[in-house]
Amino acid sequence: MQNQMREKQMAMQIAWSREFLKYYGTFLGFAALGLTAGAIKGKKPALFVPLIPLGIVGAYQYDMAYGTLIRRMKGSAENIIENECNLLELPQGLPTFELIEKARKAQRKFFIDPSKEI
Repeated sequence: MQNQMREKQMAMQIAWSREFLKYYGTFLGFAALGLTAGAIKGKKPALFVPLIPLGIVGAYQYDMAYGTLIRRMKGSAENIIENECNLLELPQGLPTFELIEKARKAQRKFFIDPSKEI
């Protein structure tokens, strides 16, 4: 059941990336046309500079939507699990039953009205 939910979330993320890419691609196209026209007309080659970060973001979005980014991320995650599992350990280790009970009792004492006797 959790795997199905994970798959649905990943599918939604990829679908969102594809939709975002459509709008971002349109924006990037108009920006490229406008900046190119402004650079040629005003003889200001510095107007081409914003196209570099805009293009990098566009390439990332394309890679996320249609490229191999998801596969590379999965491979990297598998590598971390296999070779760097110490990075995945929880601070102070896994919680024990005793620690959970102690925290639960501390919360209970905090929320009980001290003026009432138990």
